[in-house]
Amino acid sequence: MAFADLRTRLRYELTGPANAPVVVFSNSLGADLTMWDAQVPAIAQSFRVLRYDTRGHGKSSLPDGPHNLETLAGDLLALLDFLAIPAISFCGLSLGAMTGLWLAEHAPQRIKKLVACSAAAKIGTAESWNTRMDLVRRAGMQAVVPGILERWFTAAFRDRAPQELRTTQVMMDAAPASGYIAGCEAVRDADLREDVSAIAVPTLLVTGARDPVTPPADARFLVAKIPGAKYVELPGAHLFNVESATKFTAELLRFLASA
Repeated sequence: MAFADLRTRLRYELTGPANAPVVVFSNSLGADLTMWDAQVPAIAQSFRVLRYDTRGHGKSSLPDGPHNLETLAGDLLALLDFLAIPAISFCGLSLGAMTGLWLAEHAPQRIKKLVACSAAAKIGTAESWNTRMDLVRRAGMQAVVPGILERWFTAAFRDRAPQELRTTQVMMDAAPASGYIAGCEAVRDADLREDVSAIAVPTLLVTGARDPVTPPADARFLVAKIPGAKYVELPGAHLFNVESATKFTAELLRFLASA
């Protein structure tokens, strides 16, 4: 475990060959860098893997706001500068995917390839996010975690994989409420529907076939808007990288290794 004391104190982890191309993994709302545990061993055989906790998540600090995609992306750019990494391939899920979409538009010179998982140009409504934030302020994370787990995994997976479900629940229970609320603010205020057509880096959209949060239609909207974007649909719900870990890792490796 390492920390970079930048404008935000970010926890990060670097694994894989020192001189290999760098792939960055960015976590979803309420998660931390451990959500990518199933992907790292295979990816780190051929790539330098950089994982980090988004501000206010895991063990990263939460500075004063505003908390929006620009500040989240700025945190990562500052980390890349700190580590002297000029350009990366980027893989993010949900909030992490929106961060990657923003970077691909506004800092394309830093992004070689983009993998946007469980992605949407716009998620939810201001009213729905404000209601959720109010609930967390009143009752803490325990008030929302059960519903999140139901949206993140299909019922069949929850039944057959109790250990994976428990691991995710422990991660969510430990999520700082203030950081979760800050992440909600970033998603609430993000609307990329008019912007994503400017993305010119090679892009892969991956979605869970039964994702109730960012359903396949959201990814197909992005595919239609982003020139040359590719699309893969996998079994599972929002966290298909856990539910269909082997299949997703194979698709990710294939895309990263492609010309």
